[in-house]
Amino acid sequence: MVKALIEMKVGLHICRPDGVENYSDGKRFRFVVVDLDKSTSYPSNFVCMLPMQINGKKKSGSVFLQIFGDKSVEQARTLLNKALETEDDSEVKAEIRRRLKLLEPKTLIQIKCSGCGKLFQPRQTKRFQQNFCEDCMKKKFGNRE
Repeated sequence: MVKALIEMKVGLHICRPDGVENYSDGKRFRFVVVDLDKSTSYPSNFVCMLPMQINGKKKSGSVFLQIFGDKSVEQARTLLNKALETEDDSEVKAEIRRRLKLLEPKTLIQIKCSGCGKLFQPRQTKRFQQNFCEDCMKKKFGNRE
């Protein structure tokens, strides 16, 4: 079943929900994956919704992830790039670019230790910036575990 769905000719249908003006960013538009071989009109060629972020690590993946599997990020990027080429509305183009940016892989952040000078990956802290590597922290404050 999955192979048959991957071989279909898919496209992206972008629409605005009717009567909703006060949506937060990203929910102003619906990105729908459609089968262009099945029909030419939207509701009858519906396949699934394009998720905001595609993450294969979640236990319950989206329908899009279940259909396209390992190629889901590549497929989403292709669909969004094709839509970007054909779209005229500047608001929609901005949303497509934002979603393309969400698909880019996260880079590892490394900073230089203020104590010894070696590069390390800091722990994720929201309030304080970590300036010392684990070894320097142990030397300075001891083992506090």
